[in-house]
Amino acid sequence: MATDPLRGPRPDDEPRAAGPPVVVTGADTALGREVVARLREAGPVVALGAGGGAGGRSVDLATADLKPLFEGAEVVVHVGTPSGAALDEASAAASADVAIAQRVLDAAGDVDAAHVVVLSSATVYGAWANNAMPLTEDATLRPVPELALAVQRAEIERRVAEWRQAHPGKTATVLRPVPVVGGDAASDGLARALHAARRVADIEGDPPAQFLHVDDLAAAIALAAVVRIDGARNVAPDGWLRGAEYTALDAGTPKVRLPAKIGDRISRLRWKLGLAPTPPGLVAYARHPWVVANDRLRADGWEPEHSNEEAFVLGTPATALATLSPRRRQEIALGVTGAVGAAALGGAAWAVVRHLRRRP
Repeated sequence: MATDPLRGPRPDDEPRAAGPPVVVTGADTALGREVVARLREAGPVVALGAGGGAGGRSVDLATADLKPLFEGAEVVVHVGTPSGAALDEASAAASADVAIAQRVLDAAGDVDAAHVVVLSSATVYGAWANNAMPLTEDATLRPVPELALAVQRAEIERRVAEWRQAHPGKTATVLRPVPVVGGDAASDGLARALHAARRVADIEGDPPAQFLHVDDLAAAIALAAVVRIDGARNVAPDGWLRGAEYTALDAGTPKVRLPAKIGDRISRLRWKLGLAPTPPGLVAYARHPWVVANDRLRADGWEPEHSNEEAFVLGTPATALATLSPRRRQEIALGVTGAVGAAALGGAAWAVVRHLRRRP
């Protein structure tokens, strides 16, 4: 039995619908390979990726002439990398991701493609104390300025809107997934960085969290391509993990609870020294709520196969600490807190000494 990406299993001898190919970029990632596999059950696919893969061509989207590769396609799916080329890239205008997305949109327009699917991120909503719970697609985009990933994705969305306006009669899907797990380094980067950020937690408590399995995101992308959904859609499991539920699932990781200002300084120091994959702009996303609703995508026919809990467990390897007793984990956490406090005091003392040495 083969599997139709929208309707489930079908007989192997059932003929596939003939038609123009779907172009998929980022086909060399775990997410891209899954998208290509699903779309090939519906028809021909042109798979493009920096390293080939998925039976596709090795293409540098930043320099290649894309028009000949897109010729004949009615649908273009730009998977790219869900976590961004670099979380700390400062300039949205200079970002490779933004430039590549623009080249893909230009090529799609040049070949008169009828529909494009572009992967954005739920980080475009920003993480703010006054966010609605959950956020719908009608919410204003307020990315945290210090997080380049969020700013870049908001800029890409703006350019998709310009493409849509410049091409009357064409449609475009923008997908805003929550942190993705269960894939590879390209797709799971945001989730890993957020996980590290929450290790230095606010004393006020933990915000709710959402985790999306890579297979569910691939299903959403395939649906958007085949049905040609027009507009933005959030991609997330039903509901979210409350702070206490997240902490219980993450029992193997000791947390240091500190006032926000001290936590910010330590997070910046860890990033500067290369001790954590958490750029300063991501700290807000580990402190404030930014969970999203999935009602619209569900109404389009998408159904997640994994809950937030299942996605987190499947995408997070167990640590040695998870096998310890709660008391021992608490002792380790207290020890880490003491070490962090000592480091903070040591840093302050060194700053004073350096200041005194500079005085005449």
